Formats: sequence, C-alpha cells, structure tokens
Amino acid sequence: MISQVIFSLVLIAAILLFIKNVRVISRNINLGKDLQRNDQPVKRWKTMLLVAIGQSKMVKRPFAGILHIFVYVGFVIINIEVLEILIDGVTGSHRVLSFLGPLYTFLITSFECLAVGVLVSCAIFLIRRNFKMVKRFWNREITTWPRTDANIILITEILLMCAFLTLDASDTLIGRSMGDSAAGFPVSNMLTGMLSGASLPTLMVVERFCWWFHIVGILAFLNYIPYSKHFHILLAFPNVYYSNLNPKGEFTNLASVTREIKLMLDPNAAASAPPVDPNAVPERFGAKDVFDLSWKQLMDAYSCTECGRCTSSCPANQTGKLLSPRKIMMDTRDRLEEVGKNIDKNGKFIDDSKSLLNNYILPEELWACTSCNACVQECPVDIDPLSIIVDMRRYLVMEQSAAPQELALMLNNIENNGAPWQFPASDRLNWAATI
Repeated sequence: MISQVIFSLVLIAAILLFIKNVRVISRNINLGKDLQRNDQPVKRWKTMLLVAIGQSKMVKRPFAGILHIFVYVGFVIINIEVLEILIDGVTGSHRVLSFLGPLYTFLITSFECLAVGVLVSCAIFLIRRNFKMVKRFWNREITTWPRTDANIILITEILLMCAFLTLDASDTLIGRSMGDSAAGFPVSNMLTGMLSGASLPTLMVVERFCWWFHIVGILAFLNYIPYSKHFHILLAFPNVYYSNLNPKGEFTNLASVTREIKLMLDPNAAASAPPVDPNAVPERFGAKDVFDLSWKQLMDAYSCTECGRCTSSCPANQTGKLLSPRKIMMDTRDRLEEVGKNIDKNGKFIDDSKSLLNNYILPEELWACTSCNACVQECPVDIDPLSIIVDMRRYLVMEQSAAPQELALMLNNIENNGAPWQFPASDRLNWAATI
C-alpha cells in the first residue's frame, strides 16, 4: 500500500509539473501576433500525416532518417506498455494486462524488439555526434549545452530501454523460480543468462529497481523535454499542421503598406476603406523582437530539433558567411525564453533594453540570406526560418533605413526611376540605338 501511495504521489506531481511547463510555453507562444492558419484543413491533415507522422522529410537522408524512425516508432509504441505500468503502480497489481494471453505475449515481444532497435539507433547517434564529428553538429551555435542536451536525451533513452529489457528478464526468472515454466519473452530470454546465478530475493530487488527506474525515468523525461530541444516530440505535429501551404517563393505583404499603395493608385478607394482609429498604436514594420513575430514563428522556434539540416543546405553558410538558419531559430527561442522569465518575475514584461535583433541576431546574418528557401525545404518539421529573416529585414529597411548600400541604391532607383537601374525610363532603350 505504501508503494502505491508513493507511486500515485510521484505520478500526480509529474503530471502537474508537466502541465505547468506546457502552460508557460503556450503563454510564450501566444505572445506572438495573430495569424490565420485554419484554411485547407484536408491538405493540412495530409501534410501532417506525411511529414510529422510519416517522416517523409527525414528519409531524404536515408541513414539518419531510418535510424530516427526506429527511435520515433519504437519509443512511441513502447510507451503503450507504460499504461500497464501506471495501472500496476496505482492498483498494486502485476502485469494487469497479461489476461490477454497470446496477444499480450505478442505485444511485449514486439515492444522488446523495438526496444533493441531504439537502443542500437541511439548508440549510433551518440557515436555520430561525439566521435564521427558530423560537421552540422559542430557549428558555432552548437555550444556546450546543445551538445549536452542531445547526449542527455540519447543516454536516457538507452538507459530506459536497458531497464525495460532487464525488467522483463528478471521477471522471467522470478516466474520460473515460482514454477511458471512458460514465463518470459523471446528477446529478454536472451538476457536471463546475466542473472541466472542470482537468488530469488536478488532478482526481486533487480525487478523492482528496474520497474521504478523505468517509470520514474519516463516521468522525468516527460518533464525534461519542455526545457530541451526535444519538445519537438510533441510540437512537431501541430507545427506541421499549421505550416505555410503557399508556394515557397511567395512573400507576404504588410496589410498597412498594401492599404496605402491601393489608396495611392486609386484615391477613390479611400471612401470604401475602413476608417483608421486615431488612437491606435502605430504598427511596427517588420520585426525587432519576439513580440513582432507571429505565434506560428514562435511555435517554429520551440519546434526546432537543432538537427542542422537547414544550415547544412544553406548556400550562404556553405560559403562561410555568418548566416545559420538553425541559429536564427535557436536565438528566437532563447530570446522568447528570456522574455517569458521576465514576465514570470515581474507579472508583465518590463523593458530589459534587449531585443532579438542586434542582441541575438546580427544584421550581417540577415543580409547574408539569399531567400532561396533551402532551409524551409529541408526542415523535417516544416519550420520557416526565412519568414523571420524577412520580417527582421523589413524592420531594418522600413524602420531604421539600415539597408546595405547596394540595396539602398536599388530601392532608391525603383522609387525614382521605376527600375533598379540608375537612369530614367526614357533612356532605357538607348542601347538599341547602337545595334
């Protein structure tokens, strides 16, 4: 009974803490500006099924993609077994679902096979990250903490799978020592040799230790991921569902600018235009801080897996320029976390004299972007770093007039001459006179 009470308290505390952390992240995401992404629901569901559930973008790099599928499918399906552990922990039963008979044996055997796949895949990922020195895992933005975070998750998954398999192996030997010759499952049976010389009390200690380690480890993992890049385990699905369905090269227009242009081209349109509130706070052009980004862009930041596929495909990064799309997303998340802590401390946001632009992301990074959409195309969870880059460029140009000299010259020519060239429209065909 004491064990059941302790387990129930641990379970309730873990669930409440997870809900608290998720609510903080939800609050942070909702600091962003409103954005309508509820159109074309059928296409959105199809995209989510293909990209988030089907892992269609992951397998474009087959080796890492297939290993990730093992981890993804294995870890999700194995956690179905957690339901049984939860019931056992609360009620004090033991393998409460074993009444399913052959079906139960099939399920646990499947879980064990997947556990081996998860264990091997995570071990390979650890080697790739720490010894093979894959370039995208060692960019300048992947500092000590991002590397440690990835290793913590991989090691945790390995330990959880080892605990699961050892739990089944010790339980098998306990069952046999009590006269159940049919006890056991094919995969864990191969591990019983390591424990064959142990006494019954020792086996019971091992079984209980692995049981508690496995379930408490999963609950701890659940509450760690909101602080980790691995929150994409949960956010990948809504993030892909709400992804931008427009053609990759299509840019959005600022509503206020579009309205002014329409009024310039058609003065009569002023009569039908909605009235402007004279007391309204002027809208900022572009984005300087996280408050100027949309909720979807902020969700993108929390959904980033830090895999680096975007950066490894970025032509600007490949030529040695400062831009890294992954860093754009990581910086956005770091700034958003800083703003969230500011709100938690003060009850509301108090100006800290910082902003996403300049304090986290430099103009040099933004202007290195070629707007090619390679980062958007490569992202396995449909994150759009380009939209943040473009919005911050808009702020530099339209609020600060801080465009590079070449771009400023082109913009002036378009304004004055109707073309990017530095001569009037009347002279455009002068070249033809030389033919």
